[in-house]
Amino acid sequence: MSTNLFSIAELSKALGARHLNYSSGDKYFSSVAIDSRNVRNGALFIALEGTRNDGHNFVETAFNCGASAAMVDASKIESFNLNSIAKKTGKELIAVPDTLKGLQDSAKIYLKKFTKILKVGITGSSGKTTTKEIASAIISCEKKVIKNEGNLNSETGLPLSVFEVRDHHEVGIFELGMNRPGEISEITEVLKPNIALITNIGSAHIEYFGSKEKIVEEKKCIYKYLEKDDTALIPQSDEFAEDLAQGIRSKVKYFDADCFEEFEGARSLGLEGTEIKWAGEKINFALPGKHNFEDAMAAVAIAKEINISAKAIKQGLESVKPLFGRLEILNRKTTVIRDCYNANPESTARSIEFCDSVEWPGRKIYVIADMLELGESSAKEHEKLGFILSVSAAKIVFLFGKNIEAAGRCLADNGKEFFYTNEIEKLSDVLGSYVKHGDLVLLKGSRGCALERLTEEYNVL
Repeated sequence: MSTNLFSIAELSKALGARHLNYSSGDKYFSSVAIDSRNVRNGALFIALEGTRNDGHNFVETAFNCGASAAMVDASKIESFNLNSIAKKTGKELIAVPDTLKGLQDSAKIYLKKFTKILKVGITGSSGKTTTKEIASAIISCEKKVIKNEGNLNSETGLPLSVFEVRDHHEVGIFELGMNRPGEISEITEVLKPNIALITNIGSAHIEYFGSKEKIVEEKKCIYKYLEKDDTALIPQSDEFAEDLAQGIRSKVKYFDADCFEEFEGARSLGLEGTEIKWAGEKINFALPGKHNFEDAMAAVAIAKEINISAKAIKQGLESVKPLFGRLEILNRKTTVIRDCYNANPESTARSIEFCDSVEWPGRKIYVIADMLELGESSAKEHEKLGFILSVSAAKIVFLFGKNIEAAGRCLADNGKEFFYTNEIEKLSDVLGSYVKHGDLVLLKGSRGCALERLTEEYNVL
């Protein structure tokens, strides 16, 4: 059964928007959609202008699918004949100067209704989703939790996630991503978290910012709206920890494993994860690798701010399962480490380091694809990656993509066996004929390279 979120007239008034009502009575909306294919009965459809499609072309489709109202750009009402469409279908229009800002402002207004919910914001160059999922697993042992699903962390994804908050939720855990300058500030203003955490500062999206220092300034905007009694959580061992702490008005706390009195050590179990000693108990944490352990400690830092018990921390950590493309262990024709959801210089180096550290009786084969969105740093970073690979434990390295060719030159200079191609079919053919039972294969690359095709569409591993 759907729940009415807001009356359309009430939202229009709160936005200071023009309300064009061609329906009978005071109508409400029960969900929000920006894609007409996702419209449910009673939805508010928000017409966004995209790079390929303009949502104003789909207003009538949204109405026919059951939308109660549409939020539209006031300047486009006439050119898209929206008044006529609304009259014909007996629907309502909310006319605003900018529909993206209208979406964000609507989410901000909606969230203000929930005065008791504790809001957690998480950002960082890597580990955001994993940290969010682990924190949710821990905290939901004792609290009613809402989180953004999947990777809905953007200028549109975060506001849409906010509209899933309901009265019974006690804690909201939301990750915040960025693809352009100003985005973290925009969506932080929507959320206004009570606890804000940065996982780390790396080179992800450096194409849009030019330097890590500028990434620091963008990421630390997550602390911008914290009040005096709120908490900023900062990774203690990050090289930019001091910079992140500058100018924060709230409480500042640093985190890593050694910051917790309850932490009594950890032991890598290789592909089986990590054994953590916590408050006299042993915790079997199934996500392998140092970076997953660090994400777990970030999640614990959040849980401790909410006074979650040691029992729930153990229960939550032991319940976590690997996420798609994030150091998944697949036991198939060979043993595959599928870590190809995304890649940047730091995360790729960590994946290689982890695979090097795993005790393995057979061959190790590393399939490495482009690290995208590195801008002018791309050639230099791929060359550095080539050196890391040249001294790695891999028997052979398979390189895939346009940018990764720079790594191949370094591998050749250092006498490391490798194969390079920019064609997925050729990679599939050569890799498929090379691998054999008993091999350990790492798949690491940016999302745009879609290396998971080797385990799904081409099924060579």
